[in-house]
Amino acid sequence: MATNPSTYALSQSSDSKQRLQQRRRLFQETEWTRSDGRSFHQCRPAFLRTGAANAASGSAYAEFGATKVIVSVFGPRESKKAMMYSGTGRLNCNVSYTTFSTPVRGQGSDHKEYSSMLHKALEGAIILETFPKTTVDVFALVLESGGGDLPVIVTCASLALADAGIMMYDLVASVSVSCFGRNLVIDPTSEEEACQDGTLMITCMPARNEVTQLMLTGEWTTAKINEAMELCLDACSKLAEIMRSCLKEAASGSS
Repeated sequence: MATNPSTYALSQSSDSKQRLQQRRRLFQETEWTRSDGRSFHQCRPAFLRTGAANAASGSAYAEFGATKVIVSVFGPRESKKAMMYSGTGRLNCNVSYTTFSTPVRGQGSDHKEYSSMLHKALEGAIILETFPKTTVDVFALVLESGGGDLPVIVTCASLALADAGIMMYDLVASVSVSCFGRNLVIDPTSEEEACQDGTLMITCMPARNEVTQLMLTGEWTTAKINEAMELCLDACSKLAEIMRSCLKEAASGSS
């Protein structure tokens, strides 16, 4: 006799909720082990590469654990929108997910909220005066969502802009921290993000010691915010070194 598919789906949903509750209880404990074996203050291994898309003015590919992102930059090119002459250029950002980027198939789509956040994170770092009355388009595509998506997108986009020769005050690096009770966990996975009490994300220009964006969700004490910011800024500084090494290798390889 055939089973009812809807009954099976409901059972799976109930099991998923139960597992999520169990993980949340585990994460609230003082000591627990991260699924990938990292310490609480250890970031995922980062793989960065420029020149990932030949048709673009500049591009980059980033892989942080299970999170995989590719960013293509086009321009500067003449702005299509009718506009009065401006001494500064325009920056357009678009973030989208592939249909196979998450465990639930078919959810890939444009992510307007992330597109806006990416724009805010990058705008302060780009010297817009160097391309007046023109537009630079940044297209980010998440190939696989494994947690900490937005920080990886921002970091990869900054590298793609540098690859395109867009003038910037400094490279932009981004890192997030999740809060679990008394514990702070840097560079969370999607499993950890699903159970977090709150998150803090910083986007900064490490060489200039300037923050271009700060995002905070959940309830935080002032002491925890300060601790999380220090963790993020230190990680951003180290990430920027990896980004510079990537650009130097690309430059030496093309010469």
